[in-house]
Amino acid sequence: ISGFLILLCTVMMIVVFLLAKFMGAPPVAVPETTVFYDSKNAEIGEISVGGERHWVTLEEISTSLVNATLAIEDQSFYEHHGFDFKRLAGAIIADIKAMAKVQGASTITQQYAKNLYLTQEKTFLRKLAEAWYTIRLEVNYSKEQILEGYLNTIYYGHGVYGVEAAAQFYFGKAAKDITLDEAAMLAGIPKGPSYYSPYNNKEKAISRQQLILSAMEKQHMISKEALTTALQEPLHLQPFEKENDKTIAPYFQDEVKKELETKAHISKELIEKGGLRVYTTLDKDIQAAAEKQIAVTIPDATEIETALVAMNPKTGEVKALVGGRNYTKSPFNRATQALRQPGSTFKPFLYYAALQKGFTPTTQLKSEYTSFSYGGSQTYTPENYHGYYANDFISMAQALAVSDNIYAVKTHLFLGEDALSTTAQQFGISAKLDKVPSLALGASPVKPIEMVNAYGIIANGGKEITPSFVKRVVDADGNILYDAKLGSKQILDEDTTFVLTDMMTGMFDTSLSGYTSVTGQSIASSLTRPYAGKSGSTKADSWMIGFSPQLVTGVWIGYDQGKNIDDKQEQKYSKQIWANFMEDALQNTAVEQFQPTQNVVGVAVNTETGKLANDSCPNSRFTYFVKGTEPTEYCASEEKEVETKEERKKEEKEKKWYEKWFPF
Repeated sequence: ISGFLILLCTVMMIVVFLLAKFMGAPPVAVPETTVFYDSKNAEIGEISVGGERHWVTLEEISTSLVNATLAIEDQSFYEHHGFDFKRLAGAIIADIKAMAKVQGASTITQQYAKNLYLTQEKTFLRKLAEAWYTIRLEVNYSKEQILEGYLNTIYYGHGVYGVEAAAQFYFGKAAKDITLDEAAMLAGIPKGPSYYSPYNNKEKAISRQQLILSAMEKQHMISKEALTTALQEPLHLQPFEKENDKTIAPYFQDEVKKELETKAHISKELIEKGGLRVYTTLDKDIQAAAEKQIAVTIPDATEIETALVAMNPKTGEVKALVGGRNYTKSPFNRATQALRQPGSTFKPFLYYAALQKGFTPTTQLKSEYTSFSYGGSQTYTPENYHGYYANDFISMAQALAVSDNIYAVKTHLFLGEDALSTTAQQFGISAKLDKVPSLALGASPVKPIEMVNAYGIIANGGKEITPSFVKRVVDADGNILYDAKLGSKQILDEDTTFVLTDMMTGMFDTSLSGYTSVTGQSIASSLTRPYAGKSGSTKADSWMIGFSPQLVTGVWIGYDQGKNIDDKQEQKYSKQIWANFMEDALQNTAVEQFQPTQNVVGVAVNTETGKLANDSCPNSRFTYFVKGTEPTEYCASEEKEVETKEERKKEEKEKKWYEKWFPF
């Protein structure tokens, strides 16, 4: 009978092993942590579901850590076939003597099976399932594959899974760089992650570390000298306050996640569990500069909010993004989600449309208090800042530089109600725009990131760009899942775009100050390179958007509830942040000029008359025009100009209302 039973057991074992082989290898995929990198391949954040995980090969794990794990967890790992029956018998005897569960006998393969496929419940069926998966693992995988899998899935406490994540968490280094004393410390944790964590119980952790080092010496894995040295090594742990994954550009990281789903078409599950390497467009130095300028400019006590977007105008790559002053308090992204009135920052779109319709930088319209009639019986009466008016003719270049509202509304009405909204759409503005006179002054709300992108198109010579956060995505096996393709389609007239850019440098040029100062006068002295831009404000919003050839940036300031910005100092924040940020962000880059296109010509123009400057009226500014539209008449002497002005005033009285608005 005993012989029959032995034969039966042998046959059953053979059948089980053959069945395990026939069924093939069980899947061993485990959730892995997706890592975000900046544009210089430095890690900026992670996405972990159920704990932080990073898979590394056995060759990428310190030999000391491998040996320490084998010494304490499974000394016979390479000899058994999944079950250590000798160790199991010893454990049973020890438990009987102690009348309690005092010793474990699970092999590394058994623990790996449990980690992969099973819950922690202690039932007979669960044990049976563990044995079955153990057999399947042993039959279908090599010992090295099993050991690698185990080391990458074992729990090390504090939400950390696998040796790579554990090495980074406890010691701030890769698993391949772990030293002998550190290896023994890590190997001791999985038996009781809460109990043996050096953060939770340093004495018990060290005691177990010493036990493992002694076991390694007894098993001839290390020498007595190595044992002595390791025991004397002081413990150098990372600070326990683990850096939150979202402390680096948290608003930016949220946009990365959105782009992975919407543009790269990667599923949320794969993003969260696939161990992806996501290479983003972020520049950590530029991001730090943005956060620094916001912090030093806006006092902590105020409730005012901000948004900042900085982009590479040649590619649309977002280099820095701030969606609010405190992500923890409010993850609402004001840069990409908020709709705010852009004020006069909307005017460049209007003047691009005007340039396309025959206006030039020297086109003259009268700046005076005006009440406009529209829509039959409706009237609109805009005002200039502080109620200042030239009460004379001014050029479009000056109107943009000093932000004259009367000139803007006159131009808007002359072009027709559709022209500005259609042009804004060319610039990538997707918001619904009301076709009313106040649209010229930015009355319709838009998203800050769209405004910055629109200015980026101007900086890019009229070539199309779109905001981009992700450059490339690589899966856990090294396959490229997504590689951003950046287009360069010309969507605006390049000559007109350059003329507009030249006009937009005027806000920093005090030679264009007249009846009032240019809007960039307060920050002009702090700027050390060429910039083009436009500021804007409403009762509840303050903006500054501008660019150099290398970087375009927009800053918005306001209250979430739409409360008016009554404090004069708060109204200055956007310009201050923008100017200091641009200088800081570009300090290590070469100074670049705005390069004229082939079909433009620059001439010295008298800032008051818009005619070619000469000795009679030397007050001039070098101004660009599309070839063929530049002025050809020289300005006359001062006496002649006074006489001419008197004649024009007389003519003005005799003109009809529409002739007064549009004298050309």
